Amino acid sequence: MGIIVGLIMVGAGFLITWKSEWIVTNFGKLPWAEQHLQSEGGTRLFYKLLGILLIMLGFLTMTGLLKNIGLTVLPRFFRGL
Repeated sequence: MGIIVGLIMVGAGFLITWKSEWIVTNFGKLPWAEQHLQSEGGTRLFYKLLGILLIMLGFLTMTGLLKNIGLTVLPRFFRGL
């Protein structure tokens, strides 16, 4: 199941990265991205970074490392729970 979900995440991330211009044309610019990413194409950069992050999370999901990283890192932040 993790392999299928990971492949879907990688595919979606690839499409977001590849077609960021189409996304901006059809959905408009994000004011937050334009203001905080300090560039004229801040929205395109945001979508490309989002796509790359989704690709990385997809590969981590496929290999099962996302669960291991989550079990290692998250208890450090939530010790009281």
